[in-house]
Amino acid sequence: MVAFHYTITDEVGIHARPAGILVQEAKKHPATITLKTAKGSADARKLLAIMSLGVKQGDEVTVEVSGENEEATAQVIEEFFKTNL
Repeated sequence: MVAFHYTITDEVGIHARPAGILVQEAKKHPATITLKTAKGSADARKLLAIMSLGVKQGDEVTVEVSGENEEATAQVIEEFFKTNL
């Protein structure tokens, strides 16, 4: 398992559009991607699960990637977070 921490900088947090794009990105990879916050955790392939976390600007998210090509997948997802969130 590979994990990284990211503090959300987007002024509205993880809202519908970036969450949908994150789901599309996560579905491209065979590894399991899980978002964890103080409020709970969510599978990155499930839009409603991500939205239910209610992640706001300034919240820290831990992203765990496990399975096939986890290191490469973690790098791609971390870059996604830096670019979009």
